[in-house]
Amino acid sequence: MVKSDSWHHENGAMLPLYHDPHFTFRFAEDRIIPRFHLEGIEAGRRVNVFKIDPGTGERLGFLATANVGEGGWVGLREPIIVR
Repeated sequence: MVKSDSWHHENGAMLPLYHDPHFTFRFAEDRIIPRFHLEGIEAGRRVNVFKIDPGTGERLGFLATANVGEGGWVGLREPIIVR
């Protein structure tokens, strides 16, 4: 579900998603996303979700704010539609 090619340490090892303040989710197909998982994030932490231009990385708009729930799950009030 999550593909990220920009979270590498200098030595080439993967940096866990939850260690970086900005996460990028990329999808090859259209999706409806009612929730997503952030492994290692403590329950109660607030996250913001933005639409990003895939070519430039520029923020195109704010989509949602949510709190991380038990087990790292982030449930959204309104699902995000990715096209």
